[in-house]
Amino acid sequence: MFNHGKHKRSFTYVDDIVEGVIRTLDQPATANSEWEGMASDPATSNAQYRIFNIGSERPVELLRYIEVLAHRLGKKAAMEMLPLQAGDVPDTEADLSVLIESVGYRPIVWVEEGMRNFVRWYRDHYQVVET
Repeated sequence: MFNHGKHKRSFTYVDDIVEGVIRTLDQPATANSEWEGMASDPATSNAQYRIFNIGSERPVELLRYIEVLAHRLGKKAAMEMLPLQAGDVPDTEADLSVLIESVGYRPIVWVEEGMRNFVRWYRDHYQVVET
């Protein structure tokens, strides 16, 4: 595990992403009629599109994420700790300000709940028997 598992990421449950996408579909983007290339707001264009960041506002350390998954699986994770990879960043965090302002939505599922749901779905879908 690079950076000895100390990375923080905005892990986002799939249902939260789907809900965010559905809500954005209800409010189609409009073109910026005053858009003039490089001199304009980079978040707009003369085309009808909009880009939203749909992620969790609660970054989780990778070690915690693996800990939650291992707990849900009833297994111990085998890990090889490595230093930070060249070019990687230790922490990222989703900025939801545009999503919240535009469609009034923010993801709500915590990692613990999302992992519980995912493991339950996986076991049902692939008919995996708990050991």
